[in-house]
Amino acid sequence: MNIRKNDEVLVMRGDDRGKRGRVHRCISGENRLVVEGVNMEKRHMKPRGNIRQAGIIEREAPIDASNVRLVCTKCHNPTRVGFRILGDKSRVRVCKKCGEVID
Repeated sequence: MNIRKNDEVLVMRGDDRGKRGRVHRCISGENRLVVEGVNMEKRHMKPRGNIRQAGIIEREAPIDASNVRLVCTKCHNPTRVGFRILGDKSRVRVCKKCGEVID
């Protein structure tokens, strides 16, 4: 998966199209992401001792990684991700629009 934790992404498909948010969690086996403020769901939760209060809790649900685009830190546009190998043999992510290194 080309998107990592703490990346800023833009939702391209679905009910939340056009929203931006940071990635909280990547579920690589299922190719899904949890993005803050996107794909909110309501869960009816039971109390668990002193840890959690009972009631209806609103939280983010996972969204498929193919429905989001990474926002470039330099040009601030949604972009696809490319890879480039630098002189010291390190592999870095690159913006396909402006060519700048993202990492």
